[in-house]
Amino acid sequence: MDTVLITGGSSGLGAAVAVAVAKQGGRPLVIDRQRPADGLEWIECDLADTRAAEEATRRAIERADSPIGGVVTAAGLDVPGALTDLPGEVWERIVTVDLFATAAVIRAALPALKRSHGGVVTVASTLGVKAVSHATAYCAAKFGVVGFTRSLAAELAGQVNVTLLIPGGMRTRFFDDRDEEYKPGPDAVLNDPADVAAAAIFALAQPPGCSVRELVVAAETEASYP
Repeated sequence: MDTVLITGGSSGLGAAVAVAVAKQGGRPLVIDRQRPADGLEWIECDLADTRAAEEATRRAIERADSPIGGVVTAAGLDVPGALTDLPGEVWERIVTVDLFATAAVIRAALPALKRSHGGVVTVASTLGVKAVSHATAYCAAKFGVVGFTRSLAAELAGQVNVTLLIPGGMRTRFFDDRDEEYKPGPDAVLNDPADVAAAAIFALAQPPGCSVRELVVAAETEASYP
């Protein structure tokens, strides 16, 4: 496996993808605000600045000494709450990081991905196909990722493999800073992010001409899917 760029690779699903890439003999290269563990290579970037996200992607590609075989856009955040309770800047940051930065990173990586006939894995959510209350920003962003990815797959057919990954809830720190009412209950069954990361690696491992278009990976009792 070649170099794989991973947004949000310092924690959660992104960190699990980085570990999985390394186990497959690839080179994970992280773009994140936080330094990743285990000495992984990274470029510091606040993905809420989409022009900076594009520049960080180009720098990462220049730094790599092997072809860019894939991009996984795992960065994401959410702050649950009623629309009128969320400050505008918070609402817009969620959409920017989860959706606009996804497009910005892929846009900047496309020349390299076309040269390698590599793959893209975008990370949506089960809340990108099923809306719930008090998640207007997150649902707007993840529904957007679904539409963006499906359109991109059609646009790049024959040039770059594009996969839409739709995970359910995972055992990560994603829920840690939420008010108690928005945290999974004590009986919630959440997926191991390593299992979701394995699905991303499976998609990236497909040869040119064989594309895994969409993957839904969730606990069997996931309430938000279908």
